[in-house]
Amino acid sequence: MARIAIVGAGFVGRAWAITFARAGHDVALWDDNAAAPAKAVAFARDMLPELAANGLLAGPPEEVLARLTIEAELEAALASADHVQENAPEELALKTALFARLDALAPRAAVIASSSSAILPSKFTEALADRHRCLVAHPINPPYLVPATEVVPAPWTSPETVERTRALLLSVGQAPIVMRRELDGFIMNRLQGALLEEAFRLVADGYASVEDIDAGIRDGLALRWSFMGPFETIDLNAPGGVRDYVARYQAIYVDLFQQMQRRVDWGGEVLDIVERERRRLLPEESIGERLKWRDRRLMALIAQKRRAAREIGE
Repeated sequence: MARIAIVGAGFVGRAWAITFARAGHDVALWDDNAAAPAKAVAFARDMLPELAANGLLAGPPEEVLARLTIEAELEAALASADHVQENAPEELALKTALFARLDALAPRAAVIASSSSAILPSKFTEALADRHRCLVAHPINPPYLVPATEVVPAPWTSPETVERTRALLLSVGQAPIVMRRELDGFIMNRLQGALLEEAFRLVADGYASVEDIDAGIRDGLALRWSFMGPFETIDLNAPGGVRDYVARYQAIYVDLFQQMQRRVDWGGEVLDIVERERRRLLPEESIGERLKWRDRRLMALIAQKRRAAREIGE
């Protein structure tokens, strides 16, 4: 089993710690906020029984918890690490300085990955001596429930580093999305952004309510998207497959695209509408409880998907 160093033990780091430890790896946690690793372990202690109850742990929760170690010094966390997962805030200067430390201190054979959701890896690894071993491994949080993880190389990241990261992610139950080269927003943010742009535009222009749009995804598109992607969806939505679908329907989307070339400021007047409708459905003081509900629903969905895969097939 590999030794994993979690650098930054907050919201994302604690989720990665569970993901790696659940798969049998020893995990060392470090954060420049000395209280964060203990909070991450406490979070894991509360979360692991729920994962076990949904069949999402291979062993007893206490065995998984025992693989988590808190380190007070960064050097100790990095000692003998095979993979370093950095989870610092999304600030370029901070990541640049931190990666310089990681490159200097981590074992030469270790892969150094960032959980950055938007900053291109070339922006904070260019000056490093061993920049070939650095890349982004961006999870869709929390990774112990949502397996898709973007693997984004810098121009100088070695193919070996990409492959080692892909193989490690597969081994811990993730679904790596390997980009051939870096691009602003990576893949997930670009796809999500396209959907959000249209959702805000439809509300701003008075075509539908916030809840109706959510229902369209929740009770419509997402039912298929929960087990297949957009290309497979259209491949199955025309008798002759994807080429037949394009022949039949592309003209519709050409016309729609022309209407979509106008941005609505998400922080403008439309935000008042969105927030008002969301707070009517979910008071601010209930957001924390709803987050717990979301994670329980995700657990149930994953358990069902695994059962369906066994009984029906992938």
